[in-house]
Amino acid sequence: MAAAAAVLIGGLGAAGAADAAPALWLVKSDHAKIYLFGTLHALSPAAAKAWRTPLYDQVFGQAQTLWFETDVEGADPKAVADLVAHYGVDPLHPLSQKLAPSQVEVLRRQADLARIDHLRPWAAALMLSMQPVLSGGAQVQAGADIAMTRTARAGAKPVKFFETLEDQARLFADLPEPAEVKYLADVLKERSRPSGHGPARQEPMEQAWLDGDLARLGPALVGQMKTNNPALYNALLKRRNEAWAARLERELATGAPVELVNVGALHMMGDDGLPALLRARGYDVERIQ
Repeated sequence: MAAAAAVLIGGLGAAGAADAAPALWLVKSDHAKIYLFGTLHALSPAAAKAWRTPLYDQVFGQAQTLWFETDVEGADPKAVADLVAHYGVDPLHPLSQKLAPSQVEVLRRQADLARIDHLRPWAAALMLSMQPVLSGGAQVQAGADIAMTRTARAGAKPVKFFETLEDQARLFADLPEPAEVKYLADVLKERSRPSGHGPARQEPMEQAWLDGDLARLGPALVGQMKTNNPALYNALLKRRNEAWAARLERELATGAPVELVNVGALHMMGDDGLPALLRARGYDVERIQ
């Protein structure tokens, strides 16, 4: 499930950002300030050393509460394996029966079908979508989320999470089967593209994130998901963002004076992103990096 948490990475354009750096917003109420930082859940060693800016470190130092999607850093491997076994397998209805024959052949070329045929489509899609990222040198343990969870705990800062790992597994497990199958089919199709083609390959995601260039990050990923698989978009982004925005609204009324939210960059994009949702609720929202 570490890979599952990594994939759950989630439109305001880059206007207003003076320098190239990962995007950071400030949300203000009469009671509190909440900073919103869009992360990548897996980073290359070079990016892991480069992304923290003086402004982010200043905000981190001021924050009395740190928020993350889920506790990947503290996850117990056995508990993770149990979650996958409970929510991510379907031995009575293998992948080879759910996919079209042509898709099964593509899957067979990309993976050892005998080893993954028992998986549910969402679990296979997560695994396959992470392989190119990890094989390119990125590491989940180097991702911004785990790094800052570890740093916060070392500094005895209060850490809160929007979801448990089981919550995230259930998000996928509750998808309608057609949405699950389409998710896997889209991953297979993307992995079949020649290197250097396709929206996710034209501009490396990591560099777009480091540059704070949401115009490169957003349309190719969020927009594609919203158009091609609305059920997946609603489950993984829209409904979660709405729940998190409601939680943050309570924090703006009664929480700590300064809080820092670190969640996937895709959760910051579009009309359903956290900055837009909080602005729509009447709060002053400003991109500061």
